[in-house]
Amino acid sequence: MTEEFDPKVYLQQGAWRDVRLGLHRTEELLERLGRPQDGPRIIHVAGTNGKGSTCAFLAGILQAAGYKTGLFTSPYILRFNERVQVNRQDISDEDLYAVACEVRDAAEAMDEHPTAFELITAVALLHFARVGCDAVVLEVGLGGRLDSTNVVNPVACAIAPISLDHTHVLGGTVAKIAAEKAGIIKPGVPVVCAAQSDDAMTVVRDRAREVGAPVMVPRFGRIHARTEGLQQVFSYDGITDVHLRLAGVYQPSNAVMAIELARLLRTRGFDISDEAIKQGLESTRWPGRFEVVGENPAVIVDGGHNEQGARALASSLQEYFPQGGVTFSMSVLRDKNYRAMLADVLPLAKRFFCCEQADNERALSAADLADAVHQVADELGLAALDVRVCPNVGDAARAARDAAASDGEKGVACCFGSLYAVHDIYEALGVNTNA
Repeated sequence: MTEEFDPKVYLQQGAWRDVRLGLHRTEELLERLGRPQDGPRIIHVAGTNGKGSTCAFLAGILQAAGYKTGLFTSPYILRFNERVQVNRQDISDEDLYAVACEVRDAAEAMDEHPTAFELITAVALLHFARVGCDAVVLEVGLGGRLDSTNVVNPVACAIAPISLDHTHVLGGTVAKIAAEKAGIIKPGVPVVCAAQSDDAMTVVRDRAREVGAPVMVPRFGRIHARTEGLQQVFSYDGITDVHLRLAGVYQPSNAVMAIELARLLRTRGFDISDEAIKQGLESTRWPGRFEVVGENPAVIVDGGHNEQGARALASSLQEYFPQGGVTFSMSVLRDKNYRAMLADVLPLAKRFFCCEQADNERALSAADLADAVHQVADELGLAALDVRVCPNVGDAARAARDAAASDGEKGVACCFGSLYAVHDIYEALGVNTNA
């Protein structure tokens, strides 16, 4: 049996609709594995948009400060192993195999088998404990309150911006979703919370007050950011001239979340200098988030997959390319509010190449996306666009790049709509993923 065991298949079993939120299976599984979550000091991060970047920035800071740092995120962009990293190195196939075998054996002894996400959560926590991580940055998978990561006792929590997403599971209002995200807040554990809508902030503060957890909201008004070429440079509250490798205009806010988490961790026994904070931020790369992968024409890859993400993408495009005339390629999942996403980006568009993600049962068809582009453009009173249907993500990305090249030095291509498509876009455009 062991010889035929493929950990990546095992850890990705089940359909996306098979969401069985709850903590009891993960708690039992980790008990059988010796409670690996009790070893490293854990920072737990929830939110709708920006939580992955915040996690990546914080992991970079902790590593720069000399801590052996685990990072658990989802989904993966290039390869499954990147979901479990130590000092920004993916778990090896050998370590993944060994740890997954242990998790499988423990899971098969249970009356109720864990879900795929519960299994990979256990794999990550067991690996982090086995290799002796000092700290772990743990990203929530879905929601927070009943997410399998919520079995940990963190030293700090963070809540990134909250908006409507996964409404079929988490609820149809921002307040309901905020209640799920705020479910990670533990008695006495301090929380760094991003600026939120009034409804969301009320929910977060009420939960924190209920369990006696202090809440800190960064002073985002103290961010002084500028663009240098296709790069963000910012200063914040004594941390000056930080040159980010992440280009999105929203990234300084995510970086400030990490700065305040690092400062909070100083009060929890961590030795983190301002120099380590700056070094960690500047060294952080996070694929598929307003990532500049080409010049002449400029080519942007962005995993923005909901309305808030599309709005952030549009803001960045307006900052760097105020002339507009962007050639887009887009694929999207049909359970997203893709019409609202289109409303954010279409005022900047010159052309639109629509495509469909292969082997994804949630994918919106390219033809339906093209119809939506025409309809939303008409509703916005925009001039007629060049809208084309492409057979797959790769063809659409290449077509967008080539069309933008025909626009000369002002040409811009932007491939967006889903993190699940980023790998195919990279492959089609020949992006060096080892840079």
